Amino acid sequence: MMKYFAKLGLNSKVTGFTHVGDNNAPDEKTGIEYLIKLYNYPFWVQTFKDRSQRKNYAGIGYKYDEDRDAFIPPKTYPSWILNEDTCQWEAPVARPDDEKIYDWNEETTSWDLVE
Repeated sequence: MMKYFAKLGLNSKVTGFTHVGDNNAPDEKTGIEYLIKLYNYPFWVQTFKDRSQRKNYAGIGYKYDEDRDAFIPPKTYPSWILNEDTCQWEAPVARPDDEKIYDWNEETTSWDLVE
């Protein structure tokens, strides 16, 4: 089984990834110690593909928020608001709940029907 780790750069932004086998990472602390020795780089945080911990699987450009213990994706649009439960950005206006396709219009802060 593999465990996945995000490499954190300036301002806790994710700059890369690696995976470590269970024998070298039976837990997060041991996995981080292994990576520090291997890469001579100190900032690593475990990420989980199944999102069972840390809200989201880390991606390049995501930020690790230590207070929330969560990976947060880059903000989608300036007007969007962070959902504290999911740590995902959401539009300030709900997308219409029908079978049609919409695009977000940041200028009007509304959903435009795609024709």
